[in-house]
Amino acid sequence: MNILKYVLIGSVTLGMISCGETPKKVKVETVVEESNPMSWYTEEYTEKDDDGFRWKTERFADIKIVKYQIPSWDKLSISQKKLVYFLAQAGYSGRDIIWDQNYRHNLTIRRALENIIANYSGDKSTDDWTKFMVYTKRVWFANGIHHHYSMDKFNPDFSKEYLTSLLAETKTELSEEVIEAIMNPEVDNKKVSLDSNKDLLLASASNFYGPDVTEEEAVAYYKGIMKKDNKEPISYGLNSKLVRGENGLEEMVWKVDGMYGEAIKEIIGWLEKAVTVAENEGQGNALKLLIEYYQTGSLEKWDEYNIAWASSIEGDIDYINSFIEVYNDPLGYRGSYETVIQINDFDASARMAVLSENAQYFEDNSSIMDEHKKKSVVGVSYKVVNVAAEAGDASPSTPIGVNLPNANWIRTSHGSKSVSLGNIIVAYEHAGGKGILAEFAYTEDEITRSEAHSDVSEKMHTALHEVIGHASGQINEGIGTPKETLKNYASTLEEARADLVGLYYLYDNKLIEMGLMESLEVGMAQYESYIRNGMMLQLRRLEPGAIIEEAHMRNRQLVAAWAFEKGAADNVVEKVVKEGKTYFVVNDYAKLRVLFGELLKEIQRIKSEGDYEAGKTLVENYGVQVDQAIHGEVLERTAKLNIAPYGGFINPKLVPELNEAGEIIDIKVEYPDDFETQMMGYAKNYSFLPSVN
Repeated sequence: MNILKYVLIGSVTLGMISCGETPKKVKVETVVEESNPMSWYTEEYTEKDDDGFRWKTERFADIKIVKYQIPSWDKLSISQKKLVYFLAQAGYSGRDIIWDQNYRHNLTIRRALENIIANYSGDKSTDDWTKFMVYTKRVWFANGIHHHYSMDKFNPDFSKEYLTSLLAETKTELSEEVIEAIMNPEVDNKKVSLDSNKDLLLASASNFYGPDVTEEEAVAYYKGIMKKDNKEPISYGLNSKLVRGENGLEEMVWKVDGMYGEAIKEIIGWLEKAVTVAENEGQGNALKLLIEYYQTGSLEKWDEYNIAWASSIEGDIDYINSFIEVYNDPLGYRGSYETVIQINDFDASARMAVLSENAQYFEDNSSIMDEHKKKSVVGVSYKVVNVAAEAGDASPSTPIGVNLPNANWIRTSHGSKSVSLGNIIVAYEHAGGKGILAEFAYTEDEITRSEAHSDVSEKMHTALHEVIGHASGQINEGIGTPKETLKNYASTLEEARADLVGLYYLYDNKLIEMGLMESLEVGMAQYESYIRNGMMLQLRRLEPGAIIEEAHMRNRQLVAAWAFEKGAADNVVEKVVKEGKTYFVVNDYAKLRVLFGELLKEIQRIKSEGDYEAGKTLVENYGVQVDQAIHGEVLERTAKLNIAPYGGFINPKLVPELNEAGEIIDIKVEYPDDFETQMMGYAKNYSFLPSVN
């Protein structure tokens, strides 16, 4: 690891800053050397934007904390405001679940850290306290002691002796096993391991399986209970923990009278309130089915709910709630708890509705084989929404687009919902650092094109990815679900497939005819951005020497590296070194589109036919290994810009106003500025699970 110099500003660390996010006041006290100074870098932002809103609040380690606004809140009726509030409370009530799912000791550790903060009366001006607070904030941000993206465990910059002194002074108890889990970098050091050379379960710290359950045993268990040739398979394992019981492996189901029951009871209570103010019958019926699912744990009920939810497209308010995405399970069975509360952005949704209206056109004209195309694309709805609250796996780090349900047969027969989180995208834009584009774009034309079109190109790619990409293609009859056939490579290949659909159509005049973009320059900007990110920029998120393990990062490098290699003979994408700096330059956009189409065709074939070996070869050859020379260069060039590679959000606070009878007469929105205050408030108000479940 390179040794970097940095300066201490009181108890605040200032990285090697040349431009970008620079603090207003700098007081240099001493210069020291550390192997990883940015792990406890901390900085507060107090400046407001031109509109008077403080979008960024602070920076710690590799994270910047951002706020988002809820546009047009006052245009909602009191009934709609209540619906949003009840759904938000339901979501927050389950936040403990994601902590326990991520790691078996997380709740114990979180509560210990929070107790120290609440009760420590010692010196808070020391470097050790700063390091402790940055570690705690990183844990809060990641919903656990493993990085939310790289999956690596955080290594504290303070000593074991300092931690034990804090525990003693605040009368906080932690077992030696838990202290070892915090301090020893070799213990449970990877939340999710996708290394096919290891046992995926034993190498992963996520808490979806008993600590002694092996990959071979889990795969055999589900192979033994899955119904063969079922055209409407349930989502086996989605809502349970697989453990070793007295008579072999058994599932601990997440339901009101099962595992996580204390939190689920609270969720149900708020969902029942939401039913009373549902906007329409379809929405109300879907909520009732979700309640029944939480009560029974029935996966058949989950499918029934998803069909009702996907069909309920009327109304201004919508939500995601329950055990959804399977990225945190190395085998791709178990869903992480997640919730997002959404308010329709009518103007933006109307502009983008043309995508879902033309879903069949995109399917018919895709580059995939005819036998893998859907003959009739059913019920793809698309909206731009404004987020009002997020919790679980969606917070503080959030997606910018979502397409659900995940079950392929429900998508095919009943349709799906796609949303872009409009106000989240706006907040990211306001809080974005400067300098990255200028540093990694090779020509002024690239910079000009990006500045002119990146807003539209990014939104269009997200929309095409979610609306068309995830909803496209079909699996051959008799082939199992991707988690059965493609196993630990399923998520990476699905994200690559959806990305490629978006890329393929972004350089298509059809989008101009539809009025969605003004010229192919939009597609050119996205092609350049995607190649830059896939080949170089995303590597700033990795530690030196690391391989890529996160599914979305693997997907982006796979797509970019494959296109670079396959287009080498025609110099479609060129690697250029100028003055010691590396650039990847797109020379032929039309040929690059053809390459994207060819890769899309192959990945769809892999999914449709369940070709595990071909999928493994693609991901391992192009998506996993990192060019260490390029990686070192990226780290060196981006360090000088001092721009956090990750961002996440403080949620707005919904505050009910009550009359003398205790009835809600209005709900106001507040925009808190302090991440610590939010997280300590959540700990006080939404902690329903025991520390050990």
